[in-house]
Amino acid sequence: MSPAPEPVVGAAGAAMSDALQALVGRGEIRRYRKGTLLIQEGDTGDTLYVILEGRMRAFSSSGHGEREITYGVYGPGEYLGELSLDGGPRSASVITLEPCTCAVVTRRTLEQFIAGRPEFAFELLAKVIRRARVATLNARQLALEDVYGRLRALLLALNEAGSTERLTHQEMAHRLGCSREMVSRLMKDLERGGYLQVQDHRFVLTRPLPQRW
Repeated sequence: MSPAPEPVVGAAGAAMSDALQALVGRGEIRRYRKGTLLIQEGDTGDTLYVILEGRMRAFSSSGHGEREITYGVYGPGEYLGELSLDGGPRSASVITLEPCTCAVVTRRTLEQFIAGRPEFAFELLAKVIRRARVATLNARQLALEDVYGRLRALLLALNEAGSTERLTHQEMAHRLGCSREMVSRLMKDLERGGYLQVQDHRFVLTRPLPQRW
């Protein structure tokens, strides 16, 4: 087994919990190239991926792959695959956005770990609840908000988080559940209206975004 890595700091600047670091030490360290499909929606699996380096995207696509929706982009300190630990099918696909290093943990290893570190069960449950809340919010936005409303919420969230990530219009479309052309048109309108501009390869809000467009 590979030696446990040094404590990892997540994308938001928060270090892994002691329990998660201990779990990493029981996993198998693996490296993946950019564009590797780690999880296929609908497949069965009992593996948890703890991200040590790189970023991954969780998504679903239509039967023929014409349309996609992104559930989230995850970086160091996050883990994916927890929803399949009940033995059910994978609820989403996961692909690497850049070269990634993960600690891969099987369900059996996780069960043994929780037996000795029961506090991690609450940490895992809290993670599942947070993601369920995000999924509920996303479903609400898709059902009740128009495309501009969803775009406005995304831009505000990125701005509040101080994100340095500049998403492409296609990536934004995947997150918003709409076409790239719609995103491009709205973004161009917002730039022309003086509401945002591109600085250092990221979007910066220069005026409060209107409630409606």
